[in-house]
Amino acid sequence: MSNPRKLLLLWLLPLLLAAGCGQKKAAGPKKVAVIVSTLNNPWFVVLAETAAARARALGFEAKIFDSQNNTSLEADHFENAIVSGFDAILLNPTDSDGSIVNVQKAKDAGIPVFCMDREVNSSKAATSQILSDNYSGCVALGKEFVQDLHQRGNYVEILGIVGDNNTWNRSKGFHSVVDRYPGLKMVAQQSADFDRNKAMEVLESVLQAHPDINAVFCGNDAMAMGAYQALVAAGKAKEVGVYGFDGADDVLGAIGEGKIKATGLQSPQTMAKTAADYAAEYFKGKRDFAQRVPVAVELVDAANIRDYRNK
Repeated sequence: MSNPRKLLLLWLLPLLLAAGCGQKKAAGPKKVAVIVSTLNNPWFVVLAETAAARARALGFEAKIFDSQNNTSLEADHFENAIVSGFDAILLNPTDSDGSIVNVQKAKDAGIPVFCMDREVNSSKAATSQILSDNYSGCVALGKEFVQDLHQRGNYVEILGIVGDNNTWNRSKGFHSVVDRYPGLKMVAQQSADFDRNKAMEVLESVLQAHPDINAVFCGNDAMAMGAYQALVAAGKAKEVGVYGFDGADDVLGAIGEGKIKATGLQSPQTMAKTAADYAAEYFKGKRDFAQRVPVAVELVDAANIRDYRNK
């Protein structure tokens, strides 16, 4: 015959454990996961470290996860965050479409997700998305590009990750201006996945087929530096202008030295701090966040580089 005391204990044990876990979590600081697409790019390192530092300054625990531009690894990080009891996720997605399922899993688990810099193609998954105004930033770059080339010349465009909306928003902004000038001809358009070494290899290959180019427009600064390396190796660095996007420190330095023509300066600090601040507001009970929050991009070139070198 079963012991009534043992049966009662077995029935109460899960409730006691759950209550104990709940009390422990409530007593400790909130936990914030910072999941970024890659730490193999100094710009994303700034984004991640700023987000984590801001979260800690607000009194939360924070841990950075590197997805290495791999949506499957990003999914593992989300599973880890959910199982480990993180209270919010500050996300720089690996893929605008592929990351939606990961964000949705967190939402279903009651964990808010605040996207930084890159977006997911859903207005219902993330709690809010804090994004650079990539399109407008590249409209400004397009105008600079046209002016520098005097409306004529052959150029190459090096795209970022094909599955990232930032890639196409930047490209579309640039082309909304440049395509109005028939004297400007794009002789090649290839992806280098926002990677410096890949961009160098892409441009080295393109130069073999199209040695007489006048400029290279790159979807981010890492690729701009890779393109510049390829031009140096080909002995064409002084005759071919290179344009980037991000406002990375090495490119700002290169603009000051006359190696890179211009870039669009994003503010990873602004996006990261805003995401962390939004998480804090969420913890206090706020729920009515704007789905997409644009952050302005500034054009930086030789004319104004002195204003930005010490920022």
